[in-house]
Amino acid sequence: MHRTLTALGCALSALLATAWAPASAMQPARPATLTVRTHDGTVRGADHGGYRTFEGIPYAAPPVGRLRWAPPRPAVPWPGVREATRPASACPQPAGEVPGGSTDEDCLHLNITTPDGADPARPRPVMVWLHGGGFTTGAGSSYDAHRMATRGDVVVVTVNYRLGALGFLTHRGLPGSGTFGLADQQAALRWVRTEIGAFGGDAHKVTLAGESAGGYSVCAQLVSPTAWGLFDRAIIESGPCTGRPDRPFAPSSVPLSTARADGAEFAAKVGCGSGRDVLTCLRRVDVSRLLAAQDTDQQPAHNTPLLPIDPTKAITVGRFHRVPVLIGNNRDEGNGWAAGIVQAGHPVTADTWPDVVASFFPAPGQAEAIVRAYPVHRTDGGPVFGAVIGDADFACPTARTDALLTAQVPLWRYEFADEHAPALTPGTPPFPLGAPHASELPYLFDLGGRPRDLTTAQHRLADTMIDYWTRFAGTADPNGPSSPHWSRQTVLSLAPDHIVPTLTAQTRHHCAFWNTLG
Repeated sequence: MHRTLTALGCALSALLATAWAPASAMQPARPATLTVRTHDGTVRGADHGGYRTFEGIPYAAPPVGRLRWAPPRPAVPWPGVREATRPASACPQPAGEVPGGSTDEDCLHLNITTPDGADPARPRPVMVWLHGGGFTTGAGSSYDAHRMATRGDVVVVTVNYRLGALGFLTHRGLPGSGTFGLADQQAALRWVRTEIGAFGGDAHKVTLAGESAGGYSVCAQLVSPTAWGLFDRAIIESGPCTGRPDRPFAPSSVPLSTARADGAEFAAKVGCGSGRDVLTCLRRVDVSRLLAAQDTDQQPAHNTPLLPIDPTKAITVGRFHRVPVLIGNNRDEGNGWAAGIVQAGHPVTADTWPDVVASFFPAPGQAEAIVRAYPVHRTDGGPVFGAVIGDADFACPTARTDALLTAQVPLWRYEFADEHAPALTPGTPPFPLGAPHASELPYLFDLGGRPRDLTTAQHRLADTMIDYWTRFAGTADPNGPSSPHWSRQTVLSLAPDHIVPTLTAQTRHHCAFWNTLG
């Protein structure tokens, strides 16, 4: 039952993908072009009147042939002027967020959005965005960052990195295996340090930010010794650093031994388990076959050179880079998964609830304790299931991460709480979702290039959030004269016309219970 429900829950990723799917007819006109010289060659971007974009710039060599499952290599220089007026291919992934999916391994590209007037003589702070998607789906080009760039007066970089088995396969004979996708992110950060000045960005004010798997990626980079000095601040949205691999939905990492066993099983599944040269065989397998064989979600491996120890342990013992952090979660993080499972024909009732819980928490005594703490009295227990997912995997790990980091670095924590946030999925859910996973993203980006319908109050909230995020990128402090004060001692609740400290986050999410459950 656990595998069935997990697969159904992970199907939410495909459902959410409609929120990111680009609407080509709605893309703004691109009348003017401009050129910028990088060390690899000259790129020609587009001027949109108020902001400029440079899309599909390679930051590393195509990871194809012998470079499949190899650490990223420097980009190949090009002659003449390279067109950078449209995104390059997304990294290989099944259909969903990327319509039709992708099988193009030449995908290590990034996109840059700058405000008009970005001048190398007056550099702007830089925000590098890592997309979510369970380390299996997503693309940097899904995040139209022009509102953040123009209102916040920052340069925004969105990144593609290897996903799925191509990004995280682990094998004994592969140096760097289990973390190729994270290594790509570091290669992009090195590119930014070297090149972003030509685009008007300040290479000494780089904020690494991400959501979900992207947020967990920021956690991984916080503790990775090979990321030292690559960024100056960190923003972590719904990707707590202290998640656990024995609980579904939230991203985490797994031990190298576990990842190698999974890699051997994967190699056998694609017909390469018994050959003399497994790696040569794997590098010849068609991408579509690799995608069909991989798990729905992926996890990086620790006990590796890039992640010597589990990020949870590293944060706990204080082995992380000392940079200011902005971190948070959404109030109803788990409701989207719970709704997807209910809609798939698995109602949560008083009768089924004990079995549902036991499928996710099989350790002796855990399920019984959870059922007592989260009772279901009616036929519709979907919101209760959502609360368990959100509290166990997001809200309480975020609170724990806050407690561990705040003793060492400046930290600001939020909880996104707009219960009427624009829906990211089509149709009517089986119960009100409140502020579920990813619901804060339309306040920061135009997902798929499409602005969401926001009320006047929601527009004000979006402006305030962008102000907080970009001021943090510029000064390492989100506070400013135009926004409600954000104290480092409280959790700031973000809702339309109600941006106030909340003192009930710990109790609402039963964090004392989860801290003692084990």
